[in-house]
Amino acid sequence: MIAELKKTTETKMKKSIEALKNDLGKVRTGRAHPGLLDHVMVDYYGTQTPLSGVANVTLIDARTIGITPWEKKMVAAIEKAIRESDLGLNPSAMGDMIRVPMPPLTEERRKELIKVVRGEGENARVAVRNLRRDANHVLKDALKNKDISEDDERRAQDEVQKLTDRHVAEIDKMLQHKEAELLAV
Repeated sequence: MIAELKKTTETKMKKSIEALKNDLGKVRTGRAHPGLLDHVMVDYYGTQTPLSGVANVTLIDARTIGITPWEKKMVAAIEKAIRESDLGLNPSAMGDMIRVPMPPLTEERRKELIKVVRGEGENARVAVRNLRRDANHVLKDALKNKDISEDDERRAQDEVQKLTDRHVAEIDKMLQHKEAELLAV
């Protein structure tokens, strides 16, 4: 029972770290890549739909993303969705194609993005700590029901804490790497 609990807790912690990697990948560093717009939701006939569900997203060059909607009347909705996203981008429509130039990052914008990155990191840390709390709660319940001994419970809590510490350290390392990437001019 304890081994299974540790395994599921570790799996969930790894998923939290994967989610953080995806979130950090969306934070732009001055270079364009289509993944930046993955989380942009477009109003598609009253339904919030991911941008990739209503258009092709491609790279025109290193600093410009090109978006080709599948329906010509979606151009305005896509433009609006990108403008209203938290990315700070200014798309421009050219016929049935939308160009999204990546402005160079100013020092002020870099600091804003670092705050965003730190917020994402804190959310990931909280998720890992919540998983630790849940695992410890299951252990306490098992002890209360006399399914495990006090020694087993203590040992398992220590192992869950080590798992938590290891994953929080990995999150901190990822944040340091992303901050250094953002500060590099």
